[in-house]
Parts: sequence; structure tokens; C-alpha cells
Amino acid sequence: STTSEFVAIFDADFIPPTWYLKKAIPHFTKSNIGLVQCRWGHINENYSALTQAQALNLDFHFLVEQKAKSNSNLFMNFNGTAGIWRKECIDDAGGWHTATLVEDLDLSYRAQMKGWKCLFLPDIVVDAELPVQMNGAKRQQFRWAKGSIQCAVKLLGDILLKRKISFDAKLQAFIQLTRHIVFPLMLIQFITLPILLASEVNLYIVSFLPALTLATYLAMGPGAYLLVINKMYKNDWKAHAKALPYLLVYSIGMSVNNTVAVFDGVFGKKNEFLRTPKYGIVTNDDEWRDKAYNLPFSKTTLLEMFFAVYGILGIFIAIFSNNPIFVPIIGLQAVGFFYISWLSFSHTRYKRPQSTKHKITKEEKMANNFYKLALVGIFAIIAIGGYASYAGYASAVYPLDQSVGFLDRIVATSNPQTIINDINSIKANLPATGNPVWIFPTDSTNFLRIQSDLDTMLISAEKITAVPTDSAAYHTGMLDINSRAVLIQENIADAIPYMYVSLSNIIFSCIWIAAILGVFAVLNKKKQKINEYDVSQDV
Repeated sequence: STTSEFVAIFDADFIPPTWYLKKAIPHFTKSNIGLVQCRWGHINENYSALTQAQALNLDFHFLVEQKAKSNSNLFMNFNGTAGIWRKECIDDAGGWHTATLVEDLDLSYRAQMKGWKCLFLPDIVVDAELPVQMNGAKRQQFRWAKGSIQCAVKLLGDILLKRKISFDAKLQAFIQLTRHIVFPLMLIQFITLPILLASEVNLYIVSFLPALTLATYLAMGPGAYLLVINKMYKNDWKAHAKALPYLLVYSIGMSVNNTVAVFDGVFGKKNEFLRTPKYGIVTNDDEWRDKAYNLPFSKTTLLEMFFAVYGILGIFIAIFSNNPIFVPIIGLQAVGFFYISWLSFSHTRYKRPQSTKHKITKEEKMANNFYKLALVGIFAIIAIGGYASYAGYASAVYPLDQSVGFLDRIVATSNPQTIINDINSIKANLPATGNPVWIFPTDSTNFLRIQSDLDTMLISAEKITAVPTDSAAYHTGMLDINSRAVLIQENIADAIPYMYVSLSNIIFSCIWIAAILGVFAVLNKKKQKINEYDVSQDV
């Protein structure tokens, strides 16, 4: 508790200028101003692509979002640091609560519900250090995502029911507090799109929909960002625009980490505030990798690796299903998952600080060898998984997709010889026997029956080659062939999804996952060796 009228709050890595209070305090002249929030600067913005992405993301938040909310009657949040509170406002709002991981957001919303005004000052910049390690950045994003959802659960009901709050403020509060739900939706889209493409589901309401989708994707995403960057940075906008690709990849790749956070917040898992490590990185020559306070990769890294490989499979599916328009969308997400998972892995500390004179023991040498083998294992597993996915699709699924295309041509043509050639191609593509549906199989997906139906079609096609094209027999034969072609096409389409979940694929996937878990176990053993050293040296 303090007797001061105002409380200035800074995280340890923030560096307020000497004139900070002289310029910030005068903004409390109005008695209803409860909070003054200043803009974050970035002392190590150009340290790496990771820091550039985070800097651009935070600038969007402060120079666009916070500025707009401050200049209107919308809810504005305290960012936890680089701000000054009026003590009376804190007390009136009920003080700090520990029910969420973002007590700053919680308090600022409760204060504004009490009638207090929050003010953002874009011209007062307080420099701070951005996380340089991916695992630290993920921890920070996890905390913000989970905390926002917790605040939504805690506060949204009261906000929506409070009559004094305008409709647009209620809508804005709903969007801000629940916006991290977009990450689970991104994952759902990423997972389902290749499945829909492989299942031959018609995604085109109109013929130009895929191109329209991609154009909208680019215009509403990178296009809009570039426009905002131009407005934010004026003459210096081109230098900051170079960081936009990093931000897109970073944001998309974070969807796994933030999805876990969203579910963690929804289902009310007990809170544990885990701070983001900072290393005093000021110049581009500063090093952090040999510091003891180095976060290891988390379990979500395994999921990110899985989705990265799944994305590669999705790209092949989009290409072989004649839907290349979706390749950029799937590819961008796959790159994001690879980027996040790789940095999570590579930013984990496996080697002891070089400055120590500790003599490496036999066990530690073995741990180093395990680490090197694990690196090779990671690349090998990803390569094997990618190749197996491609080979499996090319040998088992693509022939069925190709057969569906041949059947389309059979329905569209009236040339018996073309029909005969296509039927022979289909018969060569399809298995002679077997049923891919191994759970509650039906006769419609039995390849032996489908081959028999194709034989019947072939006989009919050969018969009508000798019949005049204007005869009743010719038209009857063509109608019979067309109806059988449509039916077989439906049967093959029903069989295609089960080709992906065949017993052999399931067994291979289990082995693949077990291999990855084994590699992670090896890496965990290496981390334990490092931890034992840290404990022995009181690091």
C-alpha cells in the first residue's frame, strides 16, 4: 500500500526517460483520468527477425489499437508497464485481482466500468527489451492469450448487461477479450481444408471463388497491413514493411501455442504466472544462448512439428486434387509452424556456458552425442514422414482422384472409344480387390464390385461402337453407361477418405509419433544433464 496519489509501474527491463514523470503527470488534470498508458519502445528491435516481428506487432497494438480506443469511448487496457495509475482509481475499481494472468487488463476494464477514463500517450515512448528467445516469446504470448480469455469469462457478462455501456463499446470489448479464439479457428481451417480437398468436396459456390478467396486473403491481410504501416511510419515505412513477412509467419505459427492457451483459459486451469526471460540484449552483438536462464522447448513444439508436416501433405493434396489455388494458404501456415517449432528447438540450451572451466565428464560427453544424434533424428523423421506421406498419396489416393476425373470425362463425352480407353485406365488405377472401409464396411466401396461394374460398362461401350449414333440402342447404352459412371464416381469418392486412415497408415503414424517422442526423450535427458550442472554450480 502507498500514500502517494499516483503509482508509476515499470517492468524491470523498461528504461523510462528522465523527464517521464514531468510529461506524463500533467495529463491527470481531469479528475476522471484513472490511467495514463505510454507507448512501448524497442531497444533491440533489429536484433533478429523474431524481434522485428514482435516490434511491428506491438507497434500495431499501440499506434493503431490503443490510440483509437483512447480517442473514443471504447475500452482501453493497461499494458502492465510503462503506465501511471491514480491510486484512487485502483481502489475504486477493487484493486488488483489474481483471478487471471493479466491483472492489468482486468483492472483497467473494471476501472472503466466504474466510469474512469484511460488515456494513451503515443508521444511518450519507454524503451524495453523484446524477447530474443522463441520459447520466451511463446510463454509471453501464452500468458496474454490465456489471460484475455480468463478476463472474457470473468467480465463479459457484466459488460454486456451493464446499461450505461454503449453498444459499440460492448462489441469492442467482446472482440478484444475473445479475439484469441481466432487461433483455434485457424487451426480448424488448416486441418479441414486438405481433408475437404482430398474428399472431392465442392468448395466452389461459383467458379471464381478460389481466386476471390486468395485475393481477399491477400488484401485483408498483407495489403491492409502495408497500408497501415505506411500511415504509422510515414517516410520510414519501407524499412518497417520488410518485417511484415516475419510477422505473418510468426503470427500464424503461434496458432498452436495460443490455441492451447485459449483452451487452458476456457477450462479454468490453475494459474501460474511464468515471467518472460530477458537477457539485457541491447546491441546486435550481445549474446544470450550461453545464459543459464534459457527456457526449454515445451510440449506444444511437438504439435507444431506435426502440423508443419501435415501442411506439406496438404500442399501435395491441393496440387494433386487440381486445387493449386489453395497452396499459398496452406503453405504459409506450414512455413509458420516450421519456423516456430524449429526456433523453439534450436533456442533451447543444450550446451553449458563457454566461460566455465568445468571438465566435461564421460556422462556429459555421452549427453552431447545424444544431442547431435537427436538433431539428425529430427531431420530424418521429418524427411521420412514427408516422403512417406507423398509416396502414400501418390500410390494409394491419387489414382482414385484420377479415376474420378476419368469418370467425369465419361459422363461428358459421347465417344464410345474414349469411354473404353477411360474405363481401362480406371481399371488399371483401382485395386482389383479389397475394401478401404475397415470400420462397418459396405459393398459400395468394395473394389471387387467396382471392378465388376466397370467390366459391365466396358461391355456396354464395346457394344454401342457397332450401333448407329442416332439409334435408340445407342442412346439407351449411353444412358446406362452414364448412370453407372455417376454411381461408381460416388462409390470411389466415399472410399477416398478411408484411404488416408488405413490400418497401415495408422500404424505408420503411431511409429512416427513414437519416434518423435523418443527424440524428445533424448533431448530431455540432455537438458537434465545441464540442469544438474547448473545446480552443482549454483547457477
